[in-house]
Amino acid sequence: MEDIGYPASNGVSPIAVSEPFRLFSEEAVNIMRAEVLDPVVQEKYSYTSDIAPKQLRGYAPDRHGKFIFEAWKHPETLSIISKIAGVDLVPVMDYEIGHINLSVPGKKKEYDSSVMISEDDEEAIVGWHRDSYPFVCVLMMSDTTSMIGGETALRTGTGEIKKVRGPSKGCAVVLQGRYIDHQALRAFGGQERITMVTSFRPRSPNLRDDTVLTTVRPISNLSDLYGQTIEYQLENAEARIRQMLKNVRDSMKAGSTDVASIKSFLEFEIKTLSHINEEIVDESLVQKGHLAEVCKDAGAKRRKME
Repeated sequence: MEDIGYPASNGVSPIAVSEPFRLFSEEAVNIMRAEVLDPVVQEKYSYTSDIAPKQLRGYAPDRHGKFIFEAWKHPETLSIISKIAGVDLVPVMDYEIGHINLSVPGKKKEYDSSVMISEDDEEAIVGWHRDSYPFVCVLMMSDTTSMIGGETALRTGTGEIKKVRGPSKGCAVVLQGRYIDHQALRAFGGQERITMVTSFRPRSPNLRDDTVLTTVRPISNLSDLYGQTIEYQLENAEARIRQMLKNVRDSMKAGSTDVASIKSFLEFEIKTLSHINEEIVDESLVQKGHLAEVCKDAGAKRRKME
């Protein structure tokens, strides 16, 4: 994080973004492509928003992406991603496995790699935003041999824009996207750009969880999103409560109840549960596909820094 102008304590790890690395073989990616390009998936799980023209969500745990689901949950996959991220990670929830951002071939346009990104960002396939979850792993699913562009743009802590080289097919990058403004740039020359994004959170229930649902509520099945969010939050709370109960019983046996520890525990639980309560918004208040405010807020932060 410090390398791009953010304090190391800004996130849950000092790692901001990785270099591209090989995650899956080309054969594995081709199997994944077949699953996501299945007509049923394209029709039933497609979402559109005002920052991204086409996304696929929620298909993997719903029997339409069996290979994808198992690949991301595999212990070796989790070990590789955790090592690169600098913290032990797990998929944030099943619903967020295998999210797809899709840009299909269109009119050829001239590309200038020296041009800095502007606020109107006409060439972004996903506009400026911060992710809802601590980490993401972004897998390239397209042949990048003749691809021009297609990078990820990051806004540094000093307000500058940095383009991160995009991965090749089967390769991925890990990004602490909850804490860094970023956008996915369009590939030029009529080239498709299909990326698969799986979101991650720390495995430990004792690390802070800054999850928000801002960027996912308008493009999700809310029953699945809310249910799985509360499920893992309660599982984490249960683990912390069981550990605290043991600590309290042990301290009582020793005749010295640790009041400071109890207060710290209660304050953490109140803060955590109050935070997630604010993210569970009544469905009638959610505007489907409306994410412009997310980009607007990110743009305002950048202008202020400049």
